[in-house]
Amino acid sequence: MKTFRRVLWASVLVICGLIVWLVYEIGQTNEEMMNVPFGPEFQLTAGDGSTITEQALREKPTAIFFGFTHCPEVCPTTLFEMNGWLHEVDPDGDRINAYWITVDPARDTPEIMQRYISNVSDRIGSISGDPEKVLAMVDDFGIYYEKVPLDPNQPDGDYTMNHNAAVFLLNDGGVLQGTIAYGEDPDVAVQKLENLLD
Repeated sequence: MKTFRRVLWASVLVICGLIVWLVYEIGQTNEEMMNVPFGPEFQLTAGDGSTITEQALREKPTAIFFGFTHCPEVCPTTLFEMNGWLHEVDPDGDRINAYWITVDPARDTPEIMQRYISNVSDRIGSISGDPEKVLAMVDDFGIYYEKVPLDPNQPDGDYTMNHNAAVFLLNDGGVLQGTIAYGEDPDVAVQKLENLLD
């Protein structure tokens, strides 16, 4: 009976040791994942025609927003608000980057994106390029988007896009630090950007 108890206690200790080790490993893995830059590697086109890569999202704290030029409400509202927040938080424009990335590259060429954004903001850059590469990058970011025909009976006709409406906030290493929701209280949005700079 004593031998059985010793074996039982030894088994319990081994199992407890394994559980502690697994919890530690999971914690380490989660911590490593939290420090991985958000999004994939990419090589696309900025609004000025220059090549832009993921490194642009890792040079400084960065705000990124996904949308499209034919967007009726969410995109123009968010871009207008972002411009105001950026001017408030970083008046000189040298501490934080911001980019608008298209989810509709078939229509949103780099030139069209640049023309659109230049009417809204002097602080937000645009990213577009080859449609397949753009959508592959958006997919790798895990961003929701969906092409929606305006007339269900004409699926190849005019369309709009449903898409994620959050602004993503990355630190100077490209690691996701948080988001600003569509319709966020302006004071809260500004505070989140200030926190990103601290």
